[in-house]
Amino acid sequence: MKAMKQRSTTPVSKGIVTRSALVAGAVLMALSTPMVFSSQVMADKWDDQISAIQSEINNLQAQAATIAEQSRTLASALAALTAQKQTIQAQVDLSQAKYDKLVNDITETEKQIAENKDALGQIIADMYVDGTISPLEMLASANDITDYVDQQEYRSSIQTNLTDTIDRINALKKQLEAQKADVERVLADQKSQRDALAAKESEQAKLLADSQGQESVYQTMIGERSSQISNLKDQQQAEIRARLEQYGGGGGAVAGDPSLGGYPSYLANAAQDSLVDPWGMYNRECVSYVAWKVFQKNRYMPYWGGVGNANQWPGNARAAGIETSTKPRSGSAGVITSGYYGHIVWVDSVNGDGTINISQYNEWLPGSGWGHYSERRNVSPYAYNVYIYF
Repeated sequence: MKAMKQRSTTPVSKGIVTRSALVAGAVLMALSTPMVFSSQVMADKWDDQISAIQSEINNLQAQAATIAEQSRTLASALAALTAQKQTIQAQVDLSQAKYDKLVNDITETEKQIAENKDALGQIIADMYVDGTISPLEMLASANDITDYVDQQEYRSSIQTNLTDTIDRINALKKQLEAQKADVERVLADQKSQRDALAAKESEQAKLLADSQGQESVYQTMIGERSSQISNLKDQQQAEIRARLEQYGGGGGAVAGDPSLGGYPSYLANAAQDSLVDPWGMYNRECVSYVAWKVFQKNRYMPYWGGVGNANQWPGNARAAGIETSTKPRSGSAGVITSGYYGHIVWVDSVNGDGTINISQYNEWLPGSGWGHYSERRNVSPYAYNVYIYF
């Protein structure tokens, strides 16, 4: 139905996400601003609209792709920050466990110091009481001199041992407190790193959410524009159907020839509108199929790229000196000029009752949609406005 479309040449912005507010603002303005089309007079008003909308879709898709790439970059950075935060959190947990153990050890040490001090105080008190007894009385009460010496050495030994124990415990306490202070510093540094990473993670998550929000806006706009194109295509199909019904129609469109009327496989197997054929038409469109049939018949087909919508062919043919008529011939092209593209078919044969058998591409088919080969049999010759005798 349509000729080669104009591709968007609008450069895609490579702006970073820090300019996301400006981009989002522009998007919102685009959503709220009525679409303005060129005032240039073309053969078909619908074609202007389709081309403008498709160009806008191409540009929006490029913008959405750019933002999607930014989103992937942000998501990767966010994942790295989250991994770093998890690593530092594990270190914080380990340091906290060491700190808690040291606090517990210091508490136990202080308890031992207190207990030993109590014991030493009791011994000193006992020694004070014993000290009221003169050495002569102690000696007199002793069984012998050896017993007296043993008592003196015992008291002195206990006092010395307790004093040494308290000194060792005090030294251990100081050591534990020094370790505790070191762990406190490490723990504070680790918590600071963790908090800084958490702040970066939050910032990165917000940027990612903003970016994904922008992409969603673009995708919504693309969906709206695609819906507009679909609606215009539906209008075209309705006009073709009305034209056929007005003149008695003909057999319903069927798949027909498995070789697709000889249409080249490289064009038939590619996605619709993804290739341009040798005559400037997009593949799997009605005009591309008929251009092939003309070339297959005559080994020549004019290059009508850019002015090759179906409803432009009659004017192109007359300008090239090619005969046109309102009567069909076998091996001619039948054109419906109404609609935003019009529609063109290949007349395979003319029946004895004047009806025609046609083959075509891109009449909408139930169950398969657009862009497919089909045939009609016993169609009224008046369904098509103009026949071109290539």
